[in-house]
Amino acid sequence: MTTTQKTVVVTGASRGIGRTVALSFAREGYRVWALARAADALESLAKEGGERIRPLVVDVANEEALLAATKTILAEGPPTVIVNNAGITVSAPLTKTSTADVARVMAVNVTAPFLLCRELMPAMAKAGGGRVINIGSMAAERGMKYTSIYCASKHALLGLTRALAVEYAKKNITVNQVNPGWVETDMFANATAAISQTTGRSGDQAREALASMNALGRIIQPEEVTALVMFLASDAAAAITGAAYAIDGGELG
Repeated sequence: MTTTQKTVVVTGASRGIGRTVALSFAREGYRVWALARAADALESLAKEGGERIRPLVVDVANEEALLAATKTILAEGPPTVIVNNAGITVSAPLTKTSTADVARVMAVNVTAPFLLCRELMPAMAKAGGGRVINIGSMAAERGMKYTSIYCASKHALLGLTRALAVEYAKKNITVNQVNPGWVETDMFANATAAISQTTGRSGDQAREALASMNALGRIIQPEEVTALVMFLASDAAAAITGAAYAIDGGELG
């Protein structure tokens, strides 16, 4: 993939995987449109990443705001890469999962990636191609109790990934998904806190319980996920599309 203007759009860019992804692309010389809700965290990202970081304060669950953001992006040219990273979860039994929970999770995890792809991919194709990388979860490949709507959303994201890969294959756009296991992020911290609260285990014990779920016996680091994202964005991955890459320490293996 050859382009004179390398630009990436990263959602959920203010923390965790999104932050490391944004900084890695900035170091590689990309102009980085960094989308997130937290203005202060985006300001911190911009200070660390320098002038290549273009912060956009956007709640991706807000369709009007997200569409406005795509117009801002396209005004400076089509992106080379889209990384749909923003995601949320709800941990609750089926009977305690509300329709409001369903709407919010689907809006962030499925509708937002769909809208970004719909609005940006045609311009990418016209400019010669690009990459779309969706950040899923091991929950895209299997069921997990107490996370029915989260699992449903990540399965839906994988379906979107595979469908768009086929639709845009001859337009020189690859579409792939990265499915991490437990990663050292705020979501992981919240999960360990919930385990501690419901079981009485210490934080370290809760952490160990989650780490023991995979063959490596450890938590994945955001930088490890980022390395896979950077590979999929590279010329070396030009023949890879419609793929789902597990980076879960062997949990699904």
